[in-house]
Amino acid sequence: MIKYFTDKSGNHAFKLESTNGNTLLESIPYTNKNDLEQVAATLNILVTKPLLFERKTNYKGEFLFMLKDDQGKVVGNSILYTSEAGMENGIKNLRNIVAPNTTSKP
Repeated sequence: MIKYFTDKSGNHAFKLESTNGNTLLESIPYTNKNDLEQVAATLNILVTKPLLFERKTNYKGEFLFMLKDDQGKVVGNSILYTSEAGMENGIKNLRNIVAPNTTSKP
């Protein structure tokens, strides 16, 4: 489920949540609502492209991923995961929610 919101600075963003309400991906802030909606409209294509997911580990050893667009610009960031397997499961869940009828590999 995608939820749109406006932050305290007036920027527009969205969160993609799992069926149990966990945030899987939060977009970067956009000043223009139309730009945000255009990115959200392409999510079903972006999540099917494995190379657009960038996996990272922070200084605490927690795992996260970023989803990028075809030009390499970050579209959104995941929550922090305590394990690499948890992060990979988050990517899988994101794909299943956004593009359930496609098959893609991590």
